[in-house]
Amino acid sequence: MSSSDRPLNADPKTIAVYNQKAQDYATHFDTGTKPGAHLQRFMAALPEGGRVLDLGCGPARSARHMLDAGFDVDAVDASEAMVRVAAQINAVTVRLGTFDDITQVAEFDGVWANFSLLHAPEDRLRDYITAIARALRVGGIFHIGMKVGTGMARDALDRRYTYVTPAFLDGLLRDAGLDVTATDEGREVGLSGSNDPWVVKMAVKNG
Repeated sequence: MSSSDRPLNADPKTIAVYNQKAQDYATHFDTGTKPGAHLQRFMAALPEGGRVLDLGCGPARSARHMLDAGFDVDAVDASEAMVRVAAQINAVTVRLGTFDDITQVAEFDGVWANFSLLHAPEDRLRDYITAIARALRVGGIFHIGMKVGTGMARDALDRRYTYVTPAFLDGLLRDAGLDVTATDEGREVGLSGSNDPWVVKMAVKNG
């Protein structure tokens, strides 16, 4: 998929930032030889050898951990530079794609969307979560990380963000047939230098 072929919902300015700063992003976030607590929790909830979609995988450190743990990982990112960095740093083959490419039905045991869907347009977030629920098998696990707030805005790097409240995100997950099993909140300094509040939720697809 070339840049000109991408759907308009994949924001060109946001992708341009990641293309320009893929190595900086990896240096900032792609650290640690062990999976973090959220990824450990996600993997512990999956069946042995389960199939996982890593949606917006970035430099693919999480995908590398999941592959090393024996999972079958489909890693996807919309940035060509991130695809290259993932191969160079973590030896992960990443498929170039966007949120609009989630067309699978009951294919995955887990979907890992760790601070990727926050770049979706506000009016499409519900559609993407519904598509993810459709792509999960019954009992499948969904991890999502988002920044907390309301509305859409651009950060200092000109990346587009859609903000959510924890309660609003609960509603989106519930409407898609996903039952929330864990919630965490915190703050972190991101690539743009701002210290932003975030929410992470894990949910399971009900029958």
